[in-house]
Amino acid sequence: MLAARTGVTARLDAVRAAMAEAGVDALVLRPSPDFRFLGGGDGFPGAAFLVVTRDVVAGTGDPAGLVPEGARRVGVDPEMRVRELFGLAIEAELVPASAVLAPLRLRKEPYEVAAVGRAAACAEAVLRQARELAWYGATERAMAAALRVMALESGCEEVLSLRVAAGEHTARAAHVPGDRLINPGDALLVSLCGRWDGYCAEVARVFAVAEPPEDFEAMYSVVLAAHGAALAAARPSAPASDVARAVGDVIDGSGYGRFASPHIGRGVGLGPDEGPRLAEDTPLAPGMTFCLEPAIYVPDLFGARVADVVACTETGPLVLSGGPPALHVLDR
Repeated sequence: MLAARTGVTARLDAVRAAMAEAGVDALVLRPSPDFRFLGGGDGFPGAAFLVVTRDVVAGTGDPAGLVPEGARRVGVDPEMRVRELFGLAIEAELVPASAVLAPLRLRKEPYEVAAVGRAAACAEAVLRQARELAWYGATERAMAAALRVMALESGCEEVLSLRVAAGEHTARAAHVPGDRLINPGDALLVSLCGRWDGYCAEVARVFAVAEPPEDFEAMYSVVLAAHGAALAAARPSAPASDVARAVGDVIDGSGYGRFASPHIGRGVGLGPDEGPRLAEDTPLAPGMTFCLEPAIYVPDLFGARVADVVACTETGPLVLSGGPPALHVLDR
């Protein structure tokens, strides 16, 4: 953890410079990705809040006591609960701390990229092991519970989301696993988002049970082609929106355009949903890590979504989670 501690120390100067530029006199953070970014937890175990000012960085249970007298603007954690906000008793304008911290979290240090890569490899390994489970006749909910246990046994600190969708449910972007039985001939969509050693990753894979539904393989091949086009577009200095545009071009050209998911991807790191956002024009740069997740959802029929964690490097994109395979047919 020496590299992590050194990284936290080195970034405080940048944080304070950004605070000065934004006219923010203090940051008050609760346990969250921003909290961990500045060493909360490891450096200040048990602290309810982390306070950063021009002169101080400290964990505390009473942040008002560390905010400078006469402070005019205080950045607060965007994940802070309403009761926590009211309980701060700080007489200053409260603004989101993300205005200061989000730009600084865009590019990861090498040790952070490695940590995201380990998390991605763990998520990928769980879904690879899932191929060996007995799916026939089980419910979505039961299989989701089995995958949760597997994730925790892999060292996952927190399962942030877990999706198992079968048949027509694969066409629902926000489907919650239920009591539907998984039967031969079903399409199956499985995804896992979790945190390992402080860093987050999400991987999603598509399977067929015994045999794929009619036309499903053709649709899945379009999603794979869109994934490949997105990687080709994810070059250093290219706008992140070029990645989304590449996905759209492939899916639109296939005739599935009206069924394409508008959500192409987002950054991952200490949090599961951060910058860069692939619908925006932020230039990609080495050290950025993001979840690439093209999808097609055909209502009441089936859908396919693949998700991989990708790092932008000096020479181009690097898939940290292995990349989506050809359609795997489950045999039990």
